[in-house]
Amino acid sequence: MTPLASWTRVKIMKLSLSVRIAEDATKTTLNLPFADIVHIARDQDYDAICLRASAAGVQTPREQRIKMKEEINRCGLVVSMVTTDCDVPLNNENGPKALRDITPSLEVAEDFGCDLIRVCMKNETDIPVAQSACDLAAQKNIRLAHQCHTTTLCEEVEPTLELLKKIDRSNFGLIFEPANLMLCGQSYGMETLKAYFPYVMNVYVQNHRLDANGPVSQETWCRGVQSFHNLLLWEEGGVDIAGLIHNLLSLEYTGYFTIHHAQDVKTTLEAEQYAKNCAKFVRSFLS
Repeated sequence: MTPLASWTRVKIMKLSLSVRIAEDATKTTLNLPFADIVHIARDQDYDAICLRASAAGVQTPREQRIKMKEEINRCGLVVSMVTTDCDVPLNNENGPKALRDITPSLEVAEDFGCDLIRVCMKNETDIPVAQSACDLAAQKNIRLAHQCHTTTLCEEVEPTLELLKKIDRSNFGLIFEPANLMLCGQSYGMETLKAYFPYVMNVYVQNHRLDANGPVSQETWCRGVQSFHNLLLWEEGGVDIAGLIHNLLSLEYTGYFTIHHAQDVKTTLEAEQYAKNCAKFVRSFLS
């Protein structure tokens, strides 16, 4: 990798660890106790945990959510974002359902002291619903964000920008995620990042290498099924993570940079090593 000493500057991005690193393949449960993930984030000096319904969501009793938040507090961390039901990350037909009754999701966010909720939109009829959900969320100073993701209204750059303009709510934004943009044949470089930047509320990173014969496949609406290899965050040949960090620093991004790559780890030691290596890699550009 080319040395990036010229990038040295004051750290302005905050590092968040997604519970997704320890999710099973269904994206509905964790392979590890939630407390173990929180302790790993603390020990590896992350700033926050990105919470998904695989750990806690609308289905979780409030008493349990409050206990989980207490553990997060004890570890000196915060929750960067909540995904409050499993249909949202699965991006299935029920993904937008939470927008039609946003109150339970707002309660989850409040219990975890978090002001950002990930949502899902699949068709044009979701737009007025998202506007209404934003209006309710704004009363509690909570934001809603949609990830750049396949088989959603946020696959391609120009349609996504049009969607954001149509929704026209200051508390609705985007989770910038380059791997999904790559699967959809979209640029995730500086031009795209600049266009999206006024709306960016979180940054997710995972690493894929496109390959027609790859072992993993994902459907897109714009390009059909795309096959790829999952790479470790720091491996070359896939998403240009180093270039993404450079661009974010150039734009003085101050939000969360979330390690989001699914690793299907089975042990706490595996999760700890992966979180440690990811943090080391990202911080090599921030110090």
